[in-house]
Amino acid sequence: MEPAPAFSMLFVLQTSRGRSSTVSLQIGCPENSAVSRAVSVGLHFGSVRLCSGFSSLKGSGFGAAERLWPLGGARGFGMSDGTLEFFRSAGALTGKDACAVSWAHAVNSRRELARALTDHSHMLEADVILRGRDPREPVMAHPPDTDSDITLSEWLHGVREHRKGIKLDFKSLEAVAPSLVLLEPVLSEKKFPVWINADILTGPGGLATPLKAESFLSATADLPPHAVLSLGWTTGWTAGAENPGYSWDMVQEMEQICRDLPHAVTFPVRAALLAQSLPQLCWLLQRSERFSLTVWTSTEDQFSLQDLRSYRSRLDVGKIYFDLPDSVRAELRGTSAESE
Repeated sequence: MEPAPAFSMLFVLQTSRGRSSTVSLQIGCPENSAVSRAVSVGLHFGSVRLCSGFSSLKGSGFGAAERLWPLGGARGFGMSDGTLEFFRSAGALTGKDACAVSWAHAVNSRRELARALTDHSHMLEADVILRGRDPREPVMAHPPDTDSDITLSEWLHGVREHRKGIKLDFKSLEAVAPSLVLLEPVLSEKKFPVWINADILTGPGGLATPLKAESFLSATADLPPHAVLSLGWTTGWTAGAENPGYSWDMVQEMEQICRDLPHAVTFPVRAALLAQSLPQLCWLLQRSERFSLTVWTSTEDQFSLQDLRSYRSRLDVGKIYFDLPDSVRAELRGTSAESE
């Protein structure tokens, strides 16, 4: 009897030194066999410890090989976003509707952090800049502010023992590298979801300059695969005007950038621009199991709940977060605002 043909799978290899590399392994069983399907499914839902035969890479300089994650180029493979599963496991949510996740915004001060840590929110959103004076260190503030009463180090210490996720928003590249150093112990503990956000492309009506995509992704390349990248477009919206939506060129460029990343990726999209963008964003979300959307709004924006419902009817509700007021999320889910 001839031996069963092997098939290849691409993986992200993480080593004892925290470095990542891409490797190709031959799986010695038919691609459609029960064994291969079990390997694929098992890897899709988390990391797998390597057997002793793969315990080191000669001459790699990376250190001992510890874990593999499948690379996310093809649909069905890659690290999925574990945010919903975290909150379900913690007893903070039931069901699989990402609209149930609630948000605390602009948690950029000691007072706002204290409030957010005791309220009902699941995710804390905050902005990180490099302080505009000495000592030049990451602090929690949104431009044009240049300082804060709380540093990123102090902020992380405050959230560390709470069962809340965090989303850190970067408006400049200079703040990224020193912030990721401070995040290393938090990420290694895997106590709560960590999202890293930046606008890396120019979007509809966008006037602000986005961060350079290549530079930002290079700076975040060594993040462990369970971290979530939140990668968006700069946008604009004007009341009473015809505001364009996310074009095919925009979503196709984003997909090309993200297709081979080992991380789960959520795309922040502006609620007021969704009516004009349904085919494009549905296409983007369906390119990979790793992809999700996070709908957000600005204070003066106007949008229709029906536009949001169109997305919920077309797509997996577990793949669309709504970073919106509790009252709006309650209407979308058909619940009371108090239950949110």
